[in-house]
Amino acid sequence: MYDEREQSPEHGPLAGFTVGVTAARRADELGALLERRGAAVLHAPALRIVPLSDDSELLAATKEIIGRAPDIAVATTAIGFRGWVEAADGWGLGEDLLERLREVRILARGPKVKGAIRAAGLNEEWSPASESMAEVLDRLLEEGVDGLRIAVQLHGEPLPGFVESLRAAGAEVVGVPVYRWLPPEDIGPVDRLVDAVVARTLDAVTFTSAPAAASLLSRAEERGLADDLLAAFGHDVLPACVGPVTALPLQARGVDTVQPERFRLGPLVQLLCRELPARARTLPVAGHRVEIRGHAVLVDGELRPVPPAGMSLLGALARKPGWVVSRAELLRALPGAGRDEHAVETAMARLRTALGAPKLIQTVVKRGYRLALDPAADTKYDAAV
Repeated sequence: MYDEREQSPEHGPLAGFTVGVTAARRADELGALLERRGAAVLHAPALRIVPLSDDSELLAATKEIIGRAPDIAVATTAIGFRGWVEAADGWGLGEDLLERLREVRILARGPKVKGAIRAAGLNEEWSPASESMAEVLDRLLEEGVDGLRIAVQLHGEPLPGFVESLRAAGAEVVGVPVYRWLPPEDIGPVDRLVDAVVARTLDAVTFTSAPAAASLLSRAEERGLADDLLAAFGHDVLPACVGPVTALPLQARGVDTVQPERFRLGPLVQLLCRELPARARTLPVAGHRVEIRGHAVLVDGELRPVPPAGMSLLGALARKPGWVVSRAELLRALPGAGRDEHAVETAMARLRTALGAPKLIQTVVKRGYRLALDPAADTKYDAAV
Protein backbone atom coordinates (compact mmCIF):
# COMPACT_ATOMS: atom_id res chain seq x y z
CA MET A 1 0.00 0.00 0.00
CA TYR A 2 1.06 3.60 -0.48
CA ASP A 3 2.80 5.37 2.34
CA GLU A 4 0.87 8.42 3.59
CA ARG A 5 3.81 9.74 5.61
CA GLU A 6 5.24 13.04 4.54
CA GLN A 7 7.89 12.69 1.88
CA SER A 8 10.57 15.21 0.93
CA PRO A 9 9.99 15.62 -2.81
CA GLU A 10 12.80 16.87 -5.02
CA HIS A 11 10.37 18.93 -7.05
CA GLY A 12 9.00 22.30 -5.92
CA PRO A 13 5.57 22.80 -4.36
CA LEU A 14 4.22 24.21 -7.63
CA ALA A 15 5.56 21.44 -9.87
CA GLY A 16 2.87 20.22 -12.24
CA PHE A 17 0.92 23.50 -12.10
CA THR A 18 0.70 26.24 -14.74
CA VAL A 19 0.30 29.85 -13.61
CA GLY A 20 -0.59 32.86 -15.74
CA VAL A 21 1.17 36.17 -15.04
CA THR A 22 -0.60 39.36 -16.14
CA ALA A 23 1.96 41.84 -14.75
CA ALA A 24 3.70 44.34 -16.96
CA ARG A 25 6.05 45.55 -14.23
CA ARG A 26 8.23 43.08 -12.28
CA ALA A 27 6.87 40.25 -14.40
CA ASP A 28 10.30 38.65 -14.71
CA GLU A 29 10.72 38.69 -10.94
CA LEU A 30 7.32 37.10 -10.33
CA GLY A 31 7.86 34.54 -13.08
CA ALA A 32 11.24 33.58 -11.63
CA LEU A 33 9.75 33.14 -8.14
CA LEU A 34 7.08 30.83 -9.55
CA GLU A 35 9.49 28.83 -11.73
CA ARG A 36 11.92 28.31 -8.84
CA ARG A 37 9.07 26.57 -7.05
CA GLY A 38 8.39 24.33 -10.02
CA ALA A 39 5.54 26.08 -11.83
CA ALA A 40 5.22 26.46 -15.58
CA VAL A 41 4.52 30.13 -16.34
CA LEU A 42 2.43 31.70 -19.10
CA HIS A 43 3.33 35.38 -19.28
CA ALA A 44 0.80 37.75 -20.86
CA PRO A 45 1.26 41.40 -19.84
CA ALA A 46 -2.25 42.82 -19.87
CA LEU A 47 -0.99 46.43 -19.96
CA ARG A 48 1.91 48.66 -20.80
CA ILE A 49 3.12 51.70 -18.91
CA VAL A 50 3.52 55.12 -20.49
CA PRO A 51 7.05 56.37 -19.68
CA LEU A 52 6.88 59.17 -17.13
CA SER A 53 9.10 61.57 -19.00
CA ASP A 54 6.79 61.37 -22.03
CA ASP A 55 3.63 62.17 -20.06
CA SER A 56 2.42 65.74 -20.56
CA GLU A 57 -0.24 65.32 -17.85
CA LEU A 58 2.41 64.64 -15.21
CA LEU A 59 4.43 67.66 -16.35
CA ALA A 60 1.38 69.90 -16.04
CA ALA A 61 0.56 68.57 -12.54
CA THR A 62 4.18 69.03 -11.45
CA LYS A 63 4.23 72.65 -12.59
CA GLU A 64 0.90 73.28 -10.85
CA ILE A 65 2.23 71.94 -7.53
CA ILE A 66 5.49 73.91 -7.81
CA GLY A 67 3.49 77.04 -8.59
CA ARG A 68 1.21 76.57 -5.60
CA ALA A 69 2.02 74.15 -2.81
CA PRO A 70 -0.70 71.80 -1.59
CA ASP A 71 -1.43 71.41 2.12
CA ILE A 72 -1.15 67.62 1.96
CA ALA A 73 0.40 65.14 -0.49
CA VAL A 74 -0.64 61.47 -0.59
CA ALA A 75 1.97 59.08 -2.02
CA THR A 76 0.57 55.69 -3.09
CA THR A 77 3.38 53.69 -4.75
CA ALA A 78 7.16 53.68 -4.40
CA ILE A 79 7.84 53.28 -8.11
CA GLY A 80 5.45 56.12 -8.86
CA PHE A 81 6.96 58.51 -6.33
CA ARG A 82 10.53 57.73 -7.45
CA GLY A 83 9.51 58.08 -11.08
CA TRP A 84 7.85 61.41 -10.40
CA VAL A 85 11.03 62.83 -8.88
CA GLU A 86 13.15 61.36 -11.70
CA ALA A 87 10.84 62.79 -14.36
CA ALA A 88 10.93 66.20 -12.69
CA ASP A 89 14.74 66.02 -12.72
CA GLY A 90 14.59 65.29 -16.43
CA TRP A 91 12.51 68.41 -16.99
CA GLY A 92 14.89 70.49 -14.85
CA LEU A 93 12.25 70.81 -12.12
CA GLY A 94 13.52 68.24 -9.60
CA GLU A 95 14.90 70.62 -6.98
CA ASP A 96 11.89 72.93 -7.26
CA LEU A 97 9.53 69.99 -6.70
CA LEU A 98 11.42 68.69 -3.67
CA GLU A 99 11.64 72.17 -2.17
CA ARG A 100 7.90 72.54 -2.54
CA LEU A 101 7.19 69.09 -1.02
CA ARG A 102 9.29 69.94 2.04
CA GLU A 103 6.55 72.43 2.94
CA VAL A 104 3.84 69.78 2.69
CA ARG A 105 2.36 67.17 5.05
CA ILE A 106 3.07 63.87 3.28
CA LEU A 107 1.01 60.72 3.89
CA ALA A 108 2.47 57.43 2.61
CA ARG A 109 0.37 54.36 1.84
CA GLY A 110 2.96 51.84 3.07
CA PRO A 111 6.60 51.08 3.95
CA LYS A 112 7.90 50.93 0.37
CA VAL A 113 6.50 54.38 -0.32
CA LYS A 114 8.03 55.65 2.94
CA GLY A 115 11.40 54.38 1.73
CA ALA A 116 11.05 56.24 -1.57
CA ILE A 117 10.02 59.45 0.23
CA ARG A 118 13.00 59.30 2.58
CA ALA A 119 15.40 58.44 -0.24
CA ALA A 120 14.34 61.74 -1.85
CA GLY A 121 15.33 63.59 1.34
CA LEU A 122 11.75 64.07 2.54
CA ASN A 123 9.83 62.82 5.55
CA GLU A 124 6.34 61.42 5.74
CA GLU A 125 3.99 62.50 8.52
CA TRP A 126 2.03 59.22 8.76
CA SER A 127 1.50 55.84 7.14
CA PRO A 128 -1.22 53.23 7.88
CA ALA A 129 -0.18 49.84 9.23
CA SER A 130 -2.70 48.22 6.88
CA GLU A 131 -1.16 49.74 3.69
CA SER A 132 -4.75 50.55 2.78
CA MET A 133 -5.89 53.65 0.93
CA ALA A 134 -9.21 53.29 2.74
CA GLU A 135 -7.42 53.93 6.04
CA VAL A 136 -5.67 56.97 4.56
CA LEU A 137 -9.05 58.31 3.43
CA ASP A 138 -10.61 57.67 6.85
CA ARG A 139 -7.82 59.59 8.58
CA LEU A 140 -8.14 62.57 6.25
CA LEU A 141 -11.91 62.73 6.60
CA GLU A 142 -11.72 62.41 10.40
CA GLU A 143 -9.23 65.30 10.55
CA GLY A 144 -11.34 67.37 8.17
CA VAL A 145 -10.27 68.47 4.69
CA ASP A 146 -12.68 71.31 3.98
CA GLY A 147 -10.77 74.10 2.23
CA LEU A 148 -7.52 72.09 1.98
CA ARG A 149 -5.57 71.53 -1.21
CA ILE A 150 -4.50 67.87 -1.49
CA ALA A 151 -2.16 66.37 -4.09
CA VAL A 152 -2.87 62.67 -4.72
CA GLN A 153 -0.40 60.49 -6.57
CA LEU A 154 -2.51 58.34 -8.86
CA HIS A 155 -1.23 54.91 -9.80
CA GLY A 156 -2.50 54.10 -13.25
CA GLU A 157 -6.23 54.19 -12.66
CA PRO A 158 -8.63 56.35 -10.65
CA LEU A 159 -8.61 55.39 -6.98
CA PRO A 160 -12.16 54.13 -6.43
CA GLY A 161 -14.06 56.71 -4.39
CA PHE A 162 -10.91 58.28 -2.93
CA VAL A 163 -10.74 61.52 -4.90
CA GLU A 164 -14.53 61.84 -5.03
CA SER A 165 -14.82 61.49 -1.22
CA LEU A 166 -12.19 64.17 -0.62
CA ARG A 167 -13.89 66.59 -3.00
CA ALA A 168 -17.28 65.88 -1.44
CA ALA A 169 -15.76 66.80 1.94
CA GLY A 170 -14.65 70.17 0.59
CA ALA A 171 -11.06 69.54 -0.49
CA GLU A 172 -9.43 70.77 -3.68
CA VAL A 173 -7.73 67.71 -5.17
CA VAL A 174 -4.80 67.82 -7.60
CA GLY A 175 -4.28 64.44 -9.28
CA VAL A 176 -0.68 63.50 -10.04
CA PRO A 177 -0.76 60.80 -12.78
CA VAL A 178 2.73 59.40 -12.28
CA TYR A 179 2.22 56.69 -14.87
CA ARG A 180 -0.64 55.55 -17.03
CA TRP A 181 -1.69 52.09 -18.14
CA LEU A 182 -2.51 51.45 -21.78
CA PRO A 183 -3.43 48.21 -23.57
CA PRO A 184 -0.40 46.14 -24.67
CA GLU A 185 0.92 46.79 -28.14
CA ASP A 186 0.79 43.04 -28.86
CA ILE A 187 -2.58 41.66 -27.77
CA GLY A 188 -1.69 38.09 -28.82
CA PRO A 189 -0.34 36.90 -25.43
CA VAL A 190 -3.45 38.25 -23.66
CA ASP A 191 -5.69 36.35 -26.07
CA ARG A 192 -3.71 33.18 -25.45
CA LEU A 193 -4.09 33.68 -21.71
CA VAL A 194 -7.86 34.18 -22.03
CA ASP A 195 -8.09 31.03 -24.17
CA ALA A 196 -6.04 29.06 -21.64
CA VAL A 197 -8.28 30.16 -18.75
CA VAL A 198 -11.43 29.24 -20.68
CA ALA A 199 -9.92 25.87 -21.63
CA ARG A 200 -8.90 25.26 -17.99
CA THR A 201 -5.30 24.57 -19.01
CA LEU A 202 -4.14 27.06 -16.38
CA ASP A 203 -4.34 26.35 -12.66
CA ALA A 204 -4.07 29.98 -11.49
CA VAL A 205 -3.72 33.53 -12.78
CA THR A 206 -1.87 36.19 -10.79
CA PHE A 207 -2.84 39.86 -10.75
CA THR A 208 -0.60 42.57 -9.31
CA SER A 209 -2.64 45.63 -10.32
CA ALA A 210 -6.31 46.46 -10.73
CA PRO A 211 -5.77 47.77 -14.28
CA ALA A 212 -4.38 44.38 -15.33
CA ALA A 213 -7.47 42.62 -14.00
CA ALA A 214 -9.75 45.16 -15.70
CA SER A 215 -7.81 44.85 -18.95
CA LEU A 216 -8.13 41.05 -19.03
CA LEU A 217 -11.87 41.24 -18.36
CA SER A 218 -12.27 43.90 -21.03
CA ARG A 219 -10.45 41.81 -23.63
CA ALA A 220 -12.59 38.79 -22.81
CA GLU A 221 -15.69 40.99 -23.27
CA GLU A 222 -14.46 42.15 -26.68
CA ARG A 223 -14.05 38.53 -27.78
CA GLY A 224 -17.40 37.38 -26.40
CA LEU A 225 -15.70 35.17 -23.81
CA ALA A 226 -16.44 37.07 -20.60
CA ASP A 227 -19.00 34.58 -19.27
CA ASP A 228 -16.68 31.65 -20.02
CA LEU A 229 -13.77 33.42 -18.35
CA LEU A 230 -15.80 34.21 -15.23
CA ALA A 231 -17.09 30.63 -15.06
CA ALA A 232 -13.52 29.29 -15.19
CA PHE A 233 -12.40 31.67 -12.44
CA GLY A 234 -15.40 30.58 -10.40
CA HIS A 235 -14.56 26.88 -10.38
CA ASP A 236 -11.33 25.65 -11.95
CA VAL A 237 -8.78 28.45 -12.34
CA LEU A 238 -7.64 30.23 -9.17
CA PRO A 239 -7.45 34.06 -9.42
CA ALA A 240 -4.73 35.25 -7.03
CA CYS A 241 -4.42 39.00 -6.36
CA VAL A 242 -1.60 40.78 -4.57
CA GLY A 243 -4.08 42.79 -2.50
CA PRO A 244 -7.68 44.00 -2.12
CA VAL A 245 -7.37 47.01 -4.44
CA THR A 246 -6.10 44.74 -7.21
CA ALA A 247 -9.05 42.40 -6.66
CA LEU A 248 -11.74 45.07 -7.08
CA PRO A 249 -12.44 44.63 -10.83
CA LEU A 250 -12.81 40.87 -10.36
CA GLN A 251 -14.94 41.16 -7.24
CA ALA A 252 -17.21 43.60 -9.07
CA ARG A 253 -17.95 40.74 -11.49
CA GLY A 254 -18.69 38.27 -8.70
CA VAL A 255 -15.29 36.53 -8.75
CA ASP A 256 -13.86 35.40 -5.42
CA THR A 257 -10.09 35.80 -5.22
CA VAL A 258 -7.32 34.76 -2.83
CA GLN A 259 -4.92 37.36 -1.43
CA PRO A 260 -1.87 37.16 0.84
CA GLU A 261 -1.89 38.89 4.21
CA ARG A 262 1.08 41.01 3.12
CA PHE A 263 0.64 42.68 -0.24
CA ARG A 264 3.95 41.59 -1.81
CA LEU A 265 5.09 39.25 -4.58
CA GLY A 266 6.82 36.83 -2.20
CA PRO A 267 3.74 36.25 -0.03
CA LEU A 268 1.62 35.97 -3.20
CA VAL A 269 3.81 33.10 -4.42
CA GLN A 270 3.79 31.50 -0.96
CA LEU A 271 0.00 31.64 -1.03
CA LEU A 272 -0.07 29.75 -4.33
CA CYS A 273 2.35 27.19 -2.88
CA ARG A 274 -0.30 26.42 -0.27
CA GLU A 275 -3.48 26.83 -2.29
CA LEU A 276 -2.72 24.90 -5.47
CA PRO A 277 -1.47 21.65 -3.89
CA ALA A 278 -4.46 21.78 -1.53
CA ARG A 279 -6.80 21.90 -4.54
CA ALA A 280 -5.17 18.91 -6.27
CA ARG A 281 -7.13 15.64 -6.34
CA THR A 282 -5.39 12.88 -4.35
CA LEU A 283 -6.51 9.23 -4.62
CA PRO A 284 -5.27 5.84 -3.34
CA VAL A 285 -4.96 3.80 -6.54
CA ALA A 286 -3.53 0.28 -6.95
CA GLY A 287 -1.34 0.63 -3.87
CA HIS A 288 -0.05 4.06 -4.88
CA ARG A 289 -0.77 7.60 -3.78
CA VAL A 290 -1.79 9.53 -6.89
CA GLU A 291 -2.03 13.33 -6.82
CA ILE A 292 -3.46 14.88 -9.98
CA ARG A 293 -2.11 18.34 -10.78
CA GLY A 294 -2.60 20.62 -13.77
CA HIS A 295 -0.15 19.13 -16.26
CA ALA A 296 1.51 16.40 -14.22
CA VAL A 297 0.80 13.68 -11.68
CA LEU A 298 2.61 12.81 -8.48
CA VAL A 299 2.83 9.03 -8.08
CA ASP A 300 4.07 8.27 -4.56
CA GLY A 301 5.65 11.72 -4.51
CA GLU A 302 7.44 11.29 -7.86
CA LEU A 303 6.57 13.91 -10.46
CA ARG A 304 5.34 12.37 -13.73
CA PRO A 305 4.66 14.86 -16.58
CA VAL A 306 1.62 13.85 -18.61
CA PRO A 307 0.61 15.03 -22.14
CA PRO A 308 -2.55 17.18 -22.37
CA ALA A 309 -4.61 14.36 -23.90
CA GLY A 310 -3.58 12.06 -21.06
CA MET A 311 -4.53 14.67 -18.46
CA SER A 312 -7.96 14.96 -20.09
CA LEU A 313 -8.48 11.19 -19.82
CA LEU A 314 -7.19 11.06 -16.26
CA GLY A 315 -9.47 13.90 -15.26
CA ALA A 316 -12.49 12.04 -16.66
CA LEU A 317 -11.52 8.86 -14.80
CA ALA A 318 -10.85 10.75 -11.55
CA ARG A 319 -14.32 12.28 -11.61
CA LYS A 320 -15.64 8.71 -11.16
CA PRO A 321 -12.89 6.98 -9.16
CA GLY A 322 -13.27 3.22 -9.23
CA TRP A 323 -16.16 3.33 -11.69
CA VAL A 324 -15.99 2.27 -15.32
CA VAL A 325 -15.90 5.16 -17.80
CA SER A 326 -16.92 4.25 -21.34
CA ARG A 327 -14.74 4.85 -24.36
CA ALA A 328 -17.42 7.13 -25.77
CA GLU A 329 -17.32 9.34 -22.65
CA LEU A 330 -13.53 9.37 -22.68
CA LEU A 331 -13.58 10.29 -26.36
CA ARG A 332 -15.71 13.33 -25.53
CA ALA A 333 -13.12 14.33 -22.94
CA LEU A 334 -10.31 14.30 -25.52
CA PRO A 335 -9.81 17.72 -27.15
CA GLY A 336 -10.30 17.54 -30.92
CA ALA A 337 -10.41 13.75 -31.05
CA GLY A 338 -13.33 13.47 -33.48
CA ARG A 339 -15.29 10.21 -33.53
CA ASP A 340 -12.57 7.57 -33.66
CA GLU A 341 -12.45 5.62 -30.38
CA HIS A 342 -8.98 4.38 -31.34
CA ALA A 343 -7.82 7.86 -30.30
CA VAL A 344 -8.78 6.90 -26.74
CA GLU A 345 -6.69 3.72 -26.90
CA THR A 346 -3.68 5.63 -28.24
CA ALA A 347 -3.95 8.38 -25.63
CA MET A 348 -4.53 5.80 -22.88
CA ALA A 349 -1.37 3.89 -23.82
CA ARG A 350 0.64 7.12 -23.62
CA LEU A 351 -0.98 8.01 -20.31
CA ARG A 352 -0.04 4.67 -18.77
CA THR A 353 3.53 5.06 -20.00
CA ALA A 354 3.72 8.58 -18.57
CA LEU A 355 2.43 7.44 -15.18
CA GLY A 356 5.05 4.71 -14.99
CA ALA A 357 2.59 2.37 -13.25
CA PRO A 358 0.35 0.67 -15.84
CA LYS A 359 -1.89 -1.00 -13.23
CA LEU A 360 -3.23 2.35 -12.05
CA ILE A 361 -5.75 2.21 -14.90
CA GLN A 362 -7.61 -1.01 -15.62
CA THR A 363 -9.14 -1.99 -18.94
CA VAL A 364 -12.67 -3.35 -18.56
CA VAL A 365 -13.28 -5.45 -21.68
CA LYS A 366 -16.02 -4.12 -23.99
CA ARG A 367 -16.93 -1.44 -21.44
CA GLY A 368 -14.10 1.06 -20.99
CA TYR A 369 -11.53 1.93 -18.34
CA ARG A 370 -11.44 2.59 -14.59
CA LEU A 371 -9.02 3.89 -11.99
CA ALA A 372 -8.02 0.91 -9.84
CA LEU A 373 -9.16 2.54 -6.61
CA ASP A 374 -7.92 0.69 -3.54
CA PRO A 375 -10.65 -1.47 -1.92
CA ALA A 376 -10.29 0.30 1.43
CA ALA A 377 -11.40 3.50 -0.24
CA ASP A 378 -14.40 2.04 -2.07
CA THR A 379 -17.02 2.98 0.52
CA LYS A 380 -15.71 6.52 0.88
CA TYR A 381 -15.66 7.23 -2.84
CA ASP A 382 -18.87 5.35 -3.64
CA ALA A 383 -20.63 7.71 -1.24
CA ALA A 384 -18.99 10.73 -2.87
CA VAL A 385 -20.04 9.61 -6.35
